[in-house]
Amino acid sequence: MTLQQLKYAVAVAESKTISGAAEKVFISQPSLTLAIHQLEDEMQVKIFSRTNKGVEITREGEVFLGYARQVLEQADLLEETYAGKKRQAPVFSVSCQHYSFAVNAMVDVIRKFGGDRYNYTLRETQTFEIIEDVMRLRSEIGILYLSSKNEEVIGKLLKRNELVFTELFTAQPHVFISDKNPLCRKKSVTVEDLTPFPYLVFEQGAHNSFYFSEEPFSSIDRNKTICVRDRATLFNLLIGLDGYTVSSGIISKELNGENIIARPLEINEKMRVGIITKKNLILSRYAESYIAALKKHI
Repeated sequence: MTLQQLKYAVAVAESKTISGAAEKVFISQPSLTLAIHQLEDEMQVKIFSRTNKGVEITREGEVFLGYARQVLEQADLLEETYAGKKRQAPVFSVSCQHYSFAVNAMVDVIRKFGGDRYNYTLRETQTFEIIEDVMRLRSEIGILYLSSKNEEVIGKLLKRNELVFTELFTAQPHVFISDKNPLCRKKSVTVEDLTPFPYLVFEQGAHNSFYFSEEPFSSIDRNKTICVRDRATLFNLLIGLDGYTVSSGIISKELNGENIIARPLEINEKMRVGIITKKNLILSRYAESYIAALKKHI
C-alpha cells in the first residue's frame, strides 16, 4: 500500500467514476483501475462495487476510506511542517444533533484554516445516523447527548461499534419558547405548564423511539406533538404556534434570533452533551481545532 494508492481511492470516491478520477489525478483509466484493484487485493477489502453508472462505495469501503483520509491528512501535515509543501484542501465532517454551538464551532474552524479550497460538512441529522456516520468514518466527530433515560441503549450501541463518548458539559434541560409565549414571564417551567402548548420535536425516522429522541423526557404522552426535520421549521412553528421544544439551554442569537428564549425545565434529569469518535483514531488537526472551538461556545 502506498500514499498514492490511497489518494487514488479517495479521488474515485469523490468523483464517483473511474474516468472522472483518472482525469483528476492525471493518469489513464486502466492504470487507475489497476492501482485500485492492487490496493483492494493487498488490503483484502472491496472498496468499490462497479455499476453501469460508475462506482459505488461499499459499506466496508466507507470505513476504509475514512482511515485513508486520516493517513493522508497526517502525511500532508508532515510535508507541510518539514518539507514546506503547500497543504492539500482540508476535508472535515461533523454529524450532530441540532445545537447552535456546533454550528458556531464549525464557523471558527473554517475561519482558522481558510484557504482557496476546502471541503467541510456539518450534518444536523438523526441520532442513529450520527452514530452510523462516525462508525463508518463519514464524519470524524459526532455530537449527541446522554441521559439516564437513553444511556443504556445508546451506550451499548456505541460500544458495539467501537465508538467513544467524551462529555463536553452537563446541562439542566431547558424549554425553548418565543418571547411572545405566556410562559416567558416565568423564571422556570413545569411539565404541567407545558400542557396547552404544541411540543416540537426533531423526527428520528425508523429509530423514532424515545431512546433516540433529541429531546429529554420525550417518553411523556402529550396531546399536541409536531415532528420536524430542520431547525428553521422548528423555530418558525415555535414562534407561529406558541410551541416549545426541549434542549440544553444554550442559545445563539445570531442563529436562532432575538425572539427565542430559554427557561429551565423543572424535572429531575440532566443532559450530558458530548462528542463521539472512533476508538483509537488519531484526530485530525481540524477535529482538534473543532473540539477546542466547541468548548469556547458552550
